[in-house]
Amino acid sequence: MVVPAGIGLPSWDLYELSIPCTVFGKPQPDLADPWYDLRLCTYDDGTGPAPAGLTLHTPHGLDDLAGAATVIVPSVPDACVEDGVPLPASLVTALRRAHRAGARVVSLCTGAFALAEAGLLDGRRATAHWQHTAQLAARYPEVTVDDAVLYVDEGDVLTSAGLTAGLDLCLHLVRRDLGAKVANQLARRMVVPAHRPGGQAQFIDLSVPATDDEGLAPVLDWARARLDRPLTVDDLARRAALSPRTLYRRLQASTGTTPLQWLLNQRLARAQTLLESTDLPIEKIAALSGLGTANNLRHHFLRHLGVSPGEYRRSFPGR
Repeated sequence: MVVPAGIGLPSWDLYELSIPCTVFGKPQPDLADPWYDLRLCTYDDGTGPAPAGLTLHTPHGLDDLAGAATVIVPSVPDACVEDGVPLPASLVTALRRAHRAGARVVSLCTGAFALAEAGLLDGRRATAHWQHTAQLAARYPEVTVDDAVLYVDEGDVLTSAGLTAGLDLCLHLVRRDLGAKVANQLARRMVVPAHRPGGQAQFIDLSVPATDDEGLAPVLDWARARLDRPLTVDDLARRAALSPRTLYRRLQASTGTTPLQWLLNQRLARAQTLLESTDLPIEKIAALSGLGTANNLRHHFLRHLGVSPGEYRRSFPGR
């Protein structure tokens, strides 16, 4: 993980710095052994001493990125985002070199500006905190900026929205690397959801009061217990004693996703669990998860997860 040597206080940067340290820095031998080997690599950001802040002293610098399997940029200095102060050329060069060497490159929040400056986001989808996505899109027009999602996984380059969305992305990385069961158990230890449906769109419109809409919980639990059966928006609305239009509006407001997309997310999650924990054939898993046929299951896995069900099962055998 690359961080400037000087970090200001009080600052959101410390929060985003602590997330990868918590997820990847503490060994979890009962979940997976070996765990990750996390190294903090500092650099001089050129903005001078951080006022009312702290200075990091580590044995690692930008040269250490060359041998990394994953490089994380949790943020860049505010001056580089708000005032247009150039990012250090050494950081940009080190990111390019690490990516060319095969590293997976990840940004949290404003770290996307460093990836964009290195050209790693050109022609790709990316995100950042919704307060900065307009700046990111204006400064780097070759990047397709999505301000409605919590994170974007482009395979070897991943970006997240701000603050707690960084935790969503880090848990997603664990899920990709070690499987859903390990990610779920780690999330439980951290007392957070293993996966939050929807995106940061639910946080952008401040004119709409934020709500978890606990009144929808019973109908969503009812639907989860019946994923192997045909379910429609009308079925959910009838169960909730709401009109389809009202159900759509309330679910969109509370989760940032539509009823049909919510159902698809739940069915994909059920299929992942069955692939990891059973030897059932693909056709049976497709039926039990409500995705119908094996071809339909493959289609959605490739579209949303980037791998086929068979590849997913081979990656996480017996978990």
